Amino acid sequence: MKKEPFDSIESCIRDHFGSDVTITGKSYVGGGDINDACMFTLSNGERIFMKSNALRKSDFFRAEEEGLLAIAQTDEIRVPGVIGKGIDTEKNLSFLMLEYVDGRQQSHSFWEDFGHALAKMHLSDTATFVKGFGFPNDNYIGATKQINMPKDTWLEFFIQCRLRPQFAMADAYFDNRTGKQIEELLDRLPDYLSEPAKPSLLHGDLWSGNYIVGNDQNAWLIDPAAYVGHFEADLAMTELFGGFPHRFYAAYSEINPIDTEYRNRKPLYNLYHLLNHLNLFGPAYYSGVMDIVQRFC
Repeated sequence: MKKEPFDSIESCIRDHFGSDVTITGKSYVGGGDINDACMFTLSNGERIFMKSNALRKSDFFRAEEEGLLAIAQTDEIRVPGVIGKGIDTEKNLSFLMLEYVDGRQQSHSFWEDFGHALAKMHLSDTATFVKGFGFPNDNYIGATKQINMPKDTWLEFFIQCRLRPQFAMADAYFDNRTGKQIEELLDRLPDYLSEPAKPSLLHGDLWSGNYIVGNDQNAWLIDPAAYVGHFEADLAMTELFGGFPHRFYAAYSEINPIDTEYRNRKPLYNLYHLLNHLNLFGPAYYSGVMDIVQRFC
């Protein structure tokens, strides 16, 4: 259940663990490029994980909490439990506090179980989130605002809320000729992409850095950019930076069969993420974007 923001780190801890529980230790955790992260040890022996950022960045944590709670609601794949979020003006930061995950060794059936669990999440009911495609609120893909305005069809959503905003942000990279190619591609997307049999709740940013090994030795999802879309978009993202083992995709397809034509559509789904990287990190991603534009326009 989503909680109202707390006014300090200490009040969040007291609300969850009890009024006599205090912080006894703190160590920093590396790996993120947007937020600072640390692990607190508490006087009751518990450990908790906390992300923090500037006060003005608190909306990142509102969005992340909503994504984690949405995935947890499917009851098909684990995420770290949300303890609370807030703005601590005394410490001049905003924060999100989560269950601490030890990151144990993978189970022998880790990839099969991960594939089955993700497929079941994708097949879960989405009516409680949104009618059609989108999400109740906008959120973030990395540090970029992600538009989630609900649309009746997947194609309309993907074009208007995914590709067009990213192309608009990257406008300085494109000359008039390239702009015409982009418009031709967007006009032709219905020739390449199809509507899913049903909408799916997506993680939205599912690469190898956004799952961890949980306390049960299974895959837990972290850092979601959640929305309701086509399940193939999540699968495509898993393959953008190296991919998961074949065992994962074979197991996924046992629960939710992957169409043979998915391979041809995959670059178009990943065009969104390459555009986002172009906008966030610069021209190293330009050629990857243009390879896809020119292949399909």
